[in-house]
Amino acid sequence: MSEDVRLPGPTDRLVIVGRTGSGKTQAAVWHLSHAEFDWMPWVVIDYKNDDLINQISRADLIDYEIVPEEPGVYILKVLPGEEDKLSDWFQRAWEQEDIGLYIDEGYLIDSRDKWFNACLTQGRSKHIPMIVLSQRPVWLSRFVFSEASFIQVFDLTHSKDMEKVREYIRDDEGQLDHQLADFHSFYYDVGRRRLDLFGPVPDAAEILQVIDSRLEEIQEREQIHRRAF
Repeated sequence: MSEDVRLPGPTDRLVIVGRTGSGKTQAAVWHLSHAEFDWMPWVVIDYKNDDLINQISRADLIDYEIVPEEPGVYILKVLPGEEDKLSDWFQRAWEQEDIGLYIDEGYLIDSRDKWFNACLTQGRSKHIPMIVLSQRPVWLSRFVFSEASFIQVFDLTHSKDMEKVREYIRDDEGQLDHQLADFHSFYYDVGRRRLDLFGPVPDAAEILQVIDSRLEEIQEREQIHRRAF
């Protein structure tokens, strides 16, 4: 990865796609470790009870009644059949604004869901940055790609999935035709129309340590604030 590659900012949408085991989840949590959760809440929508997500020791578990307002990392675990509850939660997040959303396996969300798509299409103006993961790009809402600021592509199994990705990436030099080494990815900056090769992110332990350290600083700051008042 070149030193001048841009990472997502506080109003950007990032989509990460790749087959199971390709490295997309670890990359997504690495991006989360760089997110602005020290001044706004970031909520992980966790469909698969992911092991790496569960290791964020200072993250707070929430339910559908809560749309957090305070900085930090929060986890909302979602089960099949809870689509209406999740859609209502997206509506309240959209109304609140200033909240980051990490969507694990975004293809499990109904592509027609009004409020999920509203978060995607109006995320910049409402300060709702998003990280959306999927192993099957063809099943994602079209707004996941059309509204993306950055697209990260790990190894994909199905040719239809790669065809879908190619619709949104300008690749004049045919880089997407090259085979990726393990845990490498292609990283596309939509605004710059720039495609880079992205190397493996740090190991899980290092990523988790960064998140834990930043969350500890938030908790210490809150304790000092409470003592002051």
